[in-house]
Amino acid sequence: MANAFFTSFRNNLWQAAAPNLSSATIRAMFVDGADDVPVPATDDFIDDIASAGRVPAIASCPALASKTFGTVAAGVFDAADTTFSSLTGDQSEYLILFEDSGVEGTSDLLIFWDTATGLPLTPNGADVVVSWNASGIGAI
Repeated sequence: MANAFFTSFRNNLWQAAAPNLSSATIRAMFVDGADDVPVPATDDFIDDIASAGRVPAIASCPALASKTFGTVAAGVFDAADTTFSSLTGDQSEYLILFEDSGVEGTSDLLIFWDTATGLPLTPNGADVVVSWNASGIGAI
């Protein structure tokens, strides 16, 4: 696979169904590939990610702060670097962003990475900082 936007998110961008990234709570999560492999072409909501594969559980996933749109460049979504505090759990091969609506069946999956510095990651109880690329998190 390759780093990608989830297809359902890309399709929803052209409809009223798209999450409002400005006001929505956007969270980051690692995923253990031994328990689940996110499929950007078909997975649409966080309930498509097996609970056993979530690192950490949703309640402990950090929310993105200082979100910007078009500041880095036209069409680019960005945010401050994201810290996972005292991260524990299984080795993780993937990183995803999702919109946390408070309901798993309506929390949109947004972006998927399987290739990034630091992946796979083996949590050891220390803080893990995801340093987003200087050119932004994603561009439309």
